[in-house]
Amino acid sequence: MLWGREADRAAVGSVLDRARAGHCAVLVVRGDPGIGKSALLDDAAAGATGMTVLRCAGVETEAEVPFASLHQLLAPALTRAKHLPDVQAAALRGALGLGPAAGGDQLLVGVAVLTLLAELAEDGPVLCLVDDAHWLDRSSAQALRFVARRLHAEAVAMLFGARDEFAPEGLPEHRLAGLDPETADALLRQVRPGLPQRIRWRLVRDSAGNPLALRELPRGAAPFVPAALPRRIQDAFAARIDRLPPDGQAMLLIAAAFDGLGIALRAAELLGVSPKGLGAAEEAGLVTVAAGRIAFTHPLLRAAAYQQTTFDRRLAVHRTLAELLPADDDRRAWHLAAAATGPDEEAALALERAADRARGRKGYPASAAALQRSAQLTADPVQRTRRLVGAAVAANDAGQPDLTRTFLASCDPVDGDPVLVARVCELRARLAFDDGSAASAHDLLVAGAAALAPVDRRAAGLLLVDAARNAWQLSDPPRVQEAAARLHALDLAPSDGLDPAVDAVTAAARLLIEGPAAGVPAMRALTRTRTGPPNLRLNAAFVAGLVGDFEAGREISQAVADESRAEGAVGWLPLAHVTLAAAELYLGRFRDAVATATEGLQLAADTGQPNRAGYLEGILAWILAVRGDAAGCAELAGRCHERYARNHIANGLAWAEWALALSDLGQGRPAEASDRLDAALAGPVRHQIQAVYSAPDQVEAATRIGAFDRAEAACARFVAWADAARIGWADAVAHRCHALLEPSWPAANRHFEAAVAAHASSGRPWETARTQLAFGERLRRERRKGEARTQLRAAAEIFDRLDARPWADRARAELRAAGAASAAPSSSLASALSPQELQIVRLVAAGLTNREIGAQLFLSPKTVSYHLYRAFPKLGVASRTQLARLDLTG
Repeated sequence: MLWGREADRAAVGSVLDRARAGHCAVLVVRGDPGIGKSALLDDAAAGATGMTVLRCAGVETEAEVPFASLHQLLAPALTRAKHLPDVQAAALRGALGLGPAAGGDQLLVGVAVLTLLAELAEDGPVLCLVDDAHWLDRSSAQALRFVARRLHAEAVAMLFGARDEFAPEGLPEHRLAGLDPETADALLRQVRPGLPQRIRWRLVRDSAGNPLALRELPRGAAPFVPAALPRRIQDAFAARIDRLPPDGQAMLLIAAAFDGLGIALRAAELLGVSPKGLGAAEEAGLVTVAAGRIAFTHPLLRAAAYQQTTFDRRLAVHRTLAELLPADDDRRAWHLAAAATGPDEEAALALERAADRARGRKGYPASAAALQRSAQLTADPVQRTRRLVGAAVAANDAGQPDLTRTFLASCDPVDGDPVLVARVCELRARLAFDDGSAASAHDLLVAGAAALAPVDRRAAGLLLVDAARNAWQLSDPPRVQEAAARLHALDLAPSDGLDPAVDAVTAAARLLIEGPAAGVPAMRALTRTRTGPPNLRLNAAFVAGLVGDFEAGREISQAVADESRAEGAVGWLPLAHVTLAAAELYLGRFRDAVATATEGLQLAADTGQPNRAGYLEGILAWILAVRGDAAGCAELAGRCHERYARNHIANGLAWAEWALALSDLGQGRPAEASDRLDAALAGPVRHQIQAVYSAPDQVEAATRIGAFDRAEAACARFVAWADAARIGWADAVAHRCHALLEPSWPAANRHFEAAVAAHASSGRPWETARTQLAFGERLRRERRKGEARTQLRAAAEIFDRLDARPWADRARAELRAAGAASAAPSSSLASALSPQELQIVRLVAAGLTNREIGAQLFLSPKTVSYHLYRAFPKLGVASRTQLARLDLTG
């Protein structure tokens, strides 16, 4: 019976009811030790009629065993793993130690768990109960939090019971308070009916309504001495343990160190402990024995049993358990470490091997912990530092920057080992970049490259390429130039495969120092890159954006994204989404860009890459400006400014400033747009490509307010780049800029006609419509209304398709002024869909199944089905085959 928990039971019951109704629901039940979290989860399990119940509990002694709790939770459902996509099934089996270590990313394990639970929910609602979540091993916690955030349309309920140490990371919470005094008194009357009233009141007051305290403290000896909870509860448990016979106490110590029944009994035999002691502990209500495990009736009992004995006895238990466990069992390594009283190379090596196994299973937090402890047990300073650096690498891969810093700060000097020096520099560079010091990150990468150059020129070259990209993002020409000079000094061989990257860095330095003509043509070679590691190809996609070859940028980025999904390399996806969303935006595929950027933001959060968010939020802000959502644009641009204040990465700032200026221009505020762009160019934005691509907007804004000197400067900036780029769409926009500045109608007309002709094969509908709008406006002013209507009508149709409402309204207003009847706005089918719905229906139209789509987008098949259910009525279709006949562009 639960006392006084009606409101709490209702909160938990609503979670179960949602799952029974076919919806997902998640709740973290938080509270102090003994407050009743486990009891509430037990009550939920008892009331889960008609649901599949999966359950696990974090165990303090297994907190460094990767995916230990996840294995416990999923054990009853693992037969369904055969239905998962191959890459997910391999990742899950590898993580749980049921198969060989798989490739891919640690986040892929979470994706596999999500798909598995969704598969299970096809047979009926599922309830996942995760007790003592504060003691989950970090790998399990990461996977389960990922799943909880990604549940959408699945009939899955997740309940976590946790103390305050568990970080919910945005999951909904419900806090348990102590029982009210009347209920607490009633509970005491039941469990200790003979207590005098004054003792009951004192216990009610001092326990603060904690149910476990109310049950356990009356067992202690009088007088009752006030002390802090849960120490008092642990003391009460200790008193119960003291009443056991010696063999019972010894068995509890063994069980506290290892809860597997078979091994515990063998350890007892070697230690001369009678197994009857286990029966005594069970009779006393301290443990239960079932399914080959010894479970304490409360986690604090485990702590009390472990602390209640002497240090020597604890060492003896750990040594014995280490002897009994096989060499490849991670727990053996930890028991060896627990038995060590000083440097111990046997234990240190066992932990290092355990760390390697954990890393192979994507258990990076466990790998970091094992290597940290291994280093503590290492006497040799070089070995110790090597292991600490390995721990730092694993902590960084696990998304634990504070722990990474701690490990690096503990390292001894590594001057004698260039590989270690470079590794430390690279890690510190990553931390500096995430902390907002991209300049320090650049300098550290350069230092790492200098250390590596004598032993591995190619690896040094890759560090310098990354350093150059950092410097570009900082808008720091001297640092870009430094990276280029150092790359040339390496004298790399063609077989190193870095020639295009070296040429691109060199050209980027020349572009920043000397101007477009000196840099842009030489950078184009890198855009032909289609093979190589993901970072090299994404550098090529980034360069494609600098030289205006957006088709190449989209092709490269899409290929990296597709491969990363197929291989489970989720960590590369946020960066791939940055370059892909930018290419889609420039190509006028605004809805694709929104879908890509939105998914990229979620992935950046999932993978702990906050600095990618600035780019993506800036891209979304720009599209909101085009759509006329000034408030939404301002909100996202504000986030970009906040990020820039923290990380000084100019690219996100450049997007934000351009977006705000475009919003001003679309809302009929050309003076504000012109002033904003002028101000932005006085800062670091001037070195970003957005300074070039926003120049035509600056020309338009300045000419509208008669600031022709400012317009001419912006035109010259764009034309200098366009002449170097030698690409069709750029020539078209350059002609438009000249036409806007040209007072002579014949000269302006020639430029407009040349622009329209060049746009015909440019593949950039946004720029085409902008030219047609400007041409139509000029034609109307020149009283050539029939010709004006042709251009304006074409512009309005494109703007409608792009959902560029302010520009579409402007084109229709000009049409009315040119004597045309007001036409109703047109819209594409795609405009009715959300970004995710659009992604899904396009994949369906391409012939993919729900399961295949879910695997690509890291969604469950049920969620895919849910989005299709919403999309079909919007599109006026009733079947998947009808989708293939629709025009889903736009």
